[in-house]
Amino acid sequence: MFKHLLVPTDGTALSSKAVRAAIDFAKTVSAAVTLITVSEPFHIIAVDDPVLLLQTEEEYLKASAQLAKKILKGGEDYAQSKGVRVDSLHVYEVAPYRAIVGASKGCDLIFMASHGRKGIAALLLGSETQKVLTHAKIPVLVYR
Repeated sequence: MFKHLLVPTDGTALSSKAVRAAIDFAKTVSAAVTLITVSEPFHIIAVDDPVLLLQTEEEYLKASAQLAKKILKGGEDYAQSKGVRVDSLHVYEVAPYRAIVGASKGCDLIFMASHGRKGIAALLLGSETQKVLTHAKIPVLVYR
């Protein structure tokens, strides 16, 4: 039924647990996995005049690529140890849900963690999982 899973991860403990569960699930149904992590695009911070740069774009891109590689490596290694075919994506996007939904083309299931924010925290921070559920054109399995 499911042949290709998209698995978003942000490197948190719950997200990493969901990655392992997704890979275990993929193994049982003989599916491939694509891991995705999303970084904010580079922003210049301006304070009146002149422009204040906390880091250059080059430094930011290098640091975010290193962090993404570290986040994705654990899932890649786990998938390989289980004999599950795995690919990885690192995408720059202001709204992570957009990157996830966009990357889901060619997949037949999004398997992702929910950080379970409730009340005012959910209202103020929003829920990327809820946004994926709203905008995805394929099934979404939410892992808690």
